[in-house]
Amino acid sequence: MPYSGKVLLVDDDQNVLELVKLYGEREGFKVIGISDGDLALAAFDRENPDVVILDIMLPGQDGLTICRNLRSTRMVPIIMLTAKGEEADRVLGLEMGADDYVAKPFSPRELVARIKAVLRRAQPLEAANNRKLKYPGLEILGDTRTILIAGREIGATPREYDLLYFLAQNPRRVFSREELLAAVWGYDFFGDQRTIDVHIRRLRIKLAPLPSEYLTTVWGVGYQFTPPAKGGETAP
Repeated sequence: MPYSGKVLLVDDDQNVLELVKLYGEREGFKVIGISDGDLALAAFDRENPDVVILDIMLPGQDGLTICRNLRSTRMVPIIMLTAKGEEADRVLGLEMGADDYVAKPFSPRELVARIKAVLRRAQPLEAANNRKLKYPGLEILGDTRTILIAGREIGATPREYDLLYFLAQNPRRVFSREELLAAVWGYDFFGDQRTIDVHIRRLRIKLAPLPSEYLTTVWGVGYQFTPPAKGGETAP
Protein backbone atom coordinates (compact mmCIF):
# COMPACT_ATOMS: atom_id res chain seq x y z
CA MET A 1 0.00 0.00 0.00
CA PRO A 2 1.46 3.41 -0.94
CA TYR A 3 2.55 5.66 1.86
CA SER A 4 1.64 9.29 2.26
CA GLY A 5 3.24 12.04 4.23
CA LYS A 6 5.55 15.00 3.91
CA VAL A 7 9.34 14.75 4.13
CA LEU A 8 11.62 17.76 4.67
CA LEU A 9 15.10 16.98 3.34
CA VAL A 10 17.90 19.43 4.16
CA ASP A 11 21.00 18.72 2.08
CA ASP A 12 23.22 20.90 -0.10
CA ASP A 13 23.95 18.12 -2.62
CA GLN A 14 21.58 18.59 -5.55
CA ASN A 15 21.99 14.97 -6.62
CA VAL A 16 20.83 13.79 -3.19
CA LEU A 17 17.85 16.13 -3.28
CA GLU A 18 16.76 14.89 -6.70
CA LEU A 19 17.36 11.22 -5.92
CA VAL A 20 15.45 11.22 -2.64
CA LYS A 21 12.64 13.21 -4.24
CA LEU A 22 12.42 10.67 -7.08
CA TYR A 23 12.35 7.59 -4.84
CA GLY A 24 10.23 9.19 -2.15
CA GLU A 25 7.53 10.36 -4.52
CA ARG A 26 7.37 6.89 -6.08
CA GLU A 27 6.27 5.70 -2.64
CA GLY A 28 3.67 8.44 -2.25
CA PHE A 29 5.65 10.92 -0.14
CA LYS A 30 5.87 14.63 -0.81
CA VAL A 31 9.54 15.58 -0.54
CA ILE A 32 10.50 19.20 0.10
CA GLY A 33 14.19 19.88 -0.52
CA ILE A 34 16.15 22.65 1.21
CA SER A 35 19.85 23.24 0.51
CA ASP A 36 20.67 25.90 3.15
CA GLY A 37 20.63 25.19 6.87
CA ASP A 38 19.56 28.74 7.70
CA LEU A 39 16.27 28.12 5.87
CA ALA A 40 15.47 24.81 7.56
CA LEU A 41 13.49 25.99 10.60
CA ALA A 42 11.38 28.40 8.54
CA ALA A 43 10.69 25.59 6.05
CA PHE A 44 9.69 23.30 8.90
CA ASP A 45 7.21 25.82 10.28
CA ARG A 46 5.81 26.46 6.82
CA GLU A 47 5.52 22.84 5.67
CA ASN A 48 4.85 21.01 8.96
CA PRO A 49 6.55 17.81 7.72
CA ASP A 50 5.98 14.31 9.11
CA VAL A 51 9.70 13.49 9.10
CA VAL A 52 12.91 15.54 8.74
CA ILE A 53 16.14 14.34 7.09
CA LEU A 54 19.22 16.40 7.94
CA ASP A 55 22.68 16.35 6.43
CA ILE A 56 25.31 17.30 8.99
CA MET A 57 27.51 19.47 6.76
CA LEU A 58 25.41 22.37 5.44
CA PRO A 59 25.80 26.00 4.44
CA GLY A 60 24.54 28.17 7.28
CA GLN A 61 23.44 26.21 10.34
CA ASP A 62 24.79 22.67 10.40
CA GLY A 63 22.53 19.66 10.75
CA LEU A 64 23.40 19.06 14.39
CA THR A 65 22.39 22.60 15.35
CA ILE A 66 19.14 22.30 13.41
CA CYS A 67 18.44 18.94 15.08
CA ARG A 68 19.00 20.41 18.54
CA ASN A 69 16.78 23.41 17.78
CA LEU A 70 14.00 21.24 16.37
CA ARG A 71 14.15 18.77 19.21
CA SER A 72 13.90 21.50 21.86
CA THR A 73 10.28 22.15 20.91
CA ARG A 74 9.13 19.47 18.45
CA MET A 75 8.92 15.68 18.52
CA VAL A 76 8.89 15.07 14.75
CA PRO A 77 11.02 12.05 13.72
CA ILE A 78 14.52 13.09 12.57
CA ILE A 79 16.96 11.08 10.44
CA MET A 80 20.56 12.31 10.20
CA LEU A 81 22.76 11.85 7.12
CA THR A 82 26.38 11.31 8.14
CA ALA A 83 29.64 10.66 6.33
CA LYS A 84 30.52 6.98 6.18
CA GLY A 85 32.71 5.99 9.10
CA GLU A 86 32.13 9.17 11.12
CA GLU A 87 31.03 7.42 14.31
CA ALA A 88 31.44 10.56 16.41
CA ASP A 89 28.98 12.45 14.20
CA ARG A 90 26.45 9.62 14.38
CA VAL A 91 26.62 9.43 18.17
CA LEU A 92 26.45 13.21 18.49
CA GLY A 93 23.40 13.28 16.22
CA LEU A 94 21.66 10.74 18.43
CA GLU A 95 22.65 12.74 21.51
CA MET A 96 21.03 15.81 19.94
CA GLY A 97 17.77 13.91 19.59
CA ALA A 98 17.87 12.25 16.17
CA ASP A 99 15.84 9.04 15.90
CA ASP A 100 17.99 7.37 13.26
CA TYR A 101 20.89 7.95 10.91
CA VAL A 102 21.99 6.84 7.46
CA ALA A 103 25.63 6.92 6.35
CA LYS A 104 26.60 8.45 3.02
CA PRO A 105 26.84 7.19 0.36
CA PHE A 106 23.49 5.51 0.88
CA SER A 107 20.96 3.53 -1.09
CA PRO A 108 17.85 5.65 -1.74
CA ARG A 109 15.77 2.51 -1.19
CA GLU A 110 17.33 2.11 2.25
CA LEU A 111 16.58 5.74 3.10
CA VAL A 112 12.95 5.36 2.02
CA ALA A 113 12.74 2.22 4.19
CA ARG A 114 14.05 4.24 7.15
CA ILE A 115 11.47 6.96 6.48
CA LYS A 116 8.67 4.38 6.49
CA ALA A 117 10.02 2.86 9.70
CA VAL A 118 10.20 6.11 11.68
CA LEU A 119 6.72 7.08 10.47
CA ARG A 120 5.34 3.71 11.59
CA ARG A 121 6.89 4.26 15.00
CA ALA A 122 5.32 7.70 15.25
CA GLN A 123 1.81 6.33 14.69
CA PRO A 124 -0.52 5.19 17.52
CA LEU A 125 0.12 1.65 18.66
CA GLU A 126 -1.98 -1.30 17.64
CA ALA A 127 -5.05 -1.86 19.82
CA ALA A 128 -3.38 -4.87 21.45
CA ASN A 129 -0.62 -2.56 22.72
CA ASN A 130 -2.79 0.43 23.63
CA ARG A 131 -2.24 -0.15 27.30
CA LYS A 132 -1.34 2.16 30.12
CA LEU A 133 1.75 0.99 31.96
CA LYS A 134 1.80 2.35 35.48
CA TYR A 135 4.65 2.25 37.99
CA PRO A 136 5.42 4.42 41.04
CA GLY A 137 5.73 7.97 39.75
CA LEU A 138 5.68 6.82 36.13
CA GLU A 139 2.90 6.28 33.61
CA ILE A 140 3.33 5.32 29.94
CA LEU A 141 0.15 5.82 27.93
CA GLY A 142 -0.05 3.52 24.92
CA ASP A 143 -2.97 5.23 23.23
CA THR A 144 -1.41 8.70 23.14
CA ARG A 145 2.29 7.69 23.23
CA THR A 146 2.81 9.88 26.29
CA ILE A 147 5.18 9.52 29.25
CA LEU A 148 4.12 11.05 32.56
CA ILE A 149 6.25 11.60 35.65
CA ALA A 150 4.20 12.49 38.72
CA GLY A 151 1.34 13.27 36.36
CA ARG A 152 3.34 15.68 34.19
CA GLU A 153 4.21 14.90 30.59
CA ILE A 154 7.85 14.73 29.58
CA GLY A 155 8.98 15.16 26.01
CA ALA A 156 10.28 12.02 24.31
CA THR A 157 11.24 11.24 20.75
CA PRO A 158 9.40 8.36 19.02
CA ARG A 159 12.42 6.10 19.50
CA GLU A 160 12.77 6.98 23.17
CA TYR A 161 9.10 6.31 23.75
CA ASP A 162 9.18 2.95 21.96
CA LEU A 163 12.30 1.82 23.78
CA LEU A 164 10.90 2.71 27.20
CA TYR A 165 7.49 1.20 26.41
CA PHE A 166 9.07 -2.07 25.23
CA LEU A 167 11.25 -2.39 28.33
CA ALA A 168 8.40 -1.42 30.67
CA GLN A 169 6.21 -4.11 29.12
CA ASN A 170 8.83 -6.64 30.20
CA PRO A 171 9.91 -5.58 33.70
CA ARG A 172 13.07 -7.17 35.10
CA ARG A 173 13.78 -9.04 31.89
CA VAL A 174 17.29 -8.40 30.58
CA PHE A 175 17.62 -7.56 26.88
CA SER A 176 20.81 -7.43 24.88
CA ARG A 177 21.45 -4.47 22.60
CA GLU A 178 20.84 -6.70 19.57
CA GLU A 179 17.44 -7.73 20.94
CA LEU A 180 16.47 -4.12 21.62
CA LEU A 181 17.50 -3.02 18.14
CA ALA A 182 15.45 -5.83 16.58
CA ALA A 183 12.40 -5.22 18.78
CA VAL A 184 12.29 -1.42 18.72
CA TRP A 185 13.86 -0.41 15.43
CA GLY A 186 11.91 -3.12 13.66
CA TYR A 187 14.12 -3.74 10.65
CA ASP A 188 17.69 -4.76 9.82
CA PHE A 189 19.60 -1.94 11.44
CA PHE A 190 22.84 -1.02 9.70
CA GLY A 191 24.20 1.10 12.50
CA ASP A 192 26.10 0.19 15.64
CA GLN A 193 24.86 -0.89 19.04
CA ARG A 194 25.88 2.40 20.64
CA THR A 195 22.57 3.67 19.34
CA ILE A 196 20.91 1.83 22.24
CA ASP A 197 23.38 3.26 24.76
CA VAL A 198 22.68 6.81 23.59
CA HIS A 199 18.91 6.39 23.81
CA ILE A 200 19.15 4.79 27.27
CA ARG A 201 21.33 7.66 28.43
CA ARG A 202 18.83 10.23 27.16
CA LEU A 203 15.95 8.38 28.80
CA ARG A 204 17.78 8.24 32.13
CA ILE A 205 18.18 12.01 32.06
CA LYS A 206 14.47 12.46 31.44
CA LEU A 207 13.52 9.93 34.13
CA ALA A 208 15.91 11.45 36.68
CA PRO A 209 13.10 13.02 38.80
CA LEU A 210 11.82 9.53 39.68
CA PRO A 211 12.73 8.31 43.17
CA SER A 212 14.47 5.21 41.85
CA GLU A 213 16.37 4.28 38.70
CA TYR A 214 14.15 2.31 36.36
CA LEU A 215 16.69 1.59 33.60
CA THR A 216 19.44 -0.68 34.84
CA THR A 217 22.60 -1.76 33.08
CA VAL A 218 23.46 -5.45 33.33
CA TRP A 219 27.14 -5.40 32.54
CA GLY A 220 28.20 -7.64 29.70
CA VAL A 221 24.58 -8.37 28.76
CA GLY A 222 22.38 -5.32 28.18
CA TYR A 223 19.58 -3.43 29.92
CA GLN A 224 16.46 -4.08 31.97
CA PHE A 225 13.50 -2.13 33.35
CA THR A 226 13.55 -2.45 37.14
CA PRO A 227 10.57 -0.91 38.94
CA PRO A 228 10.51 -0.87 42.75
CA ALA A 229 9.52 -4.19 44.25
CA LYS A 230 5.74 -4.69 44.48
CA GLY A 231 5.21 -1.28 42.95
CA GLY A 232 4.19 -1.86 39.38
CA GLU A 233 0.92 -2.52 37.70
CA THR A 234 -0.48 -2.59 34.20
CA ALA A 235 -3.83 -1.05 33.42
CA PRO A 236 -5.88 -1.84 30.32
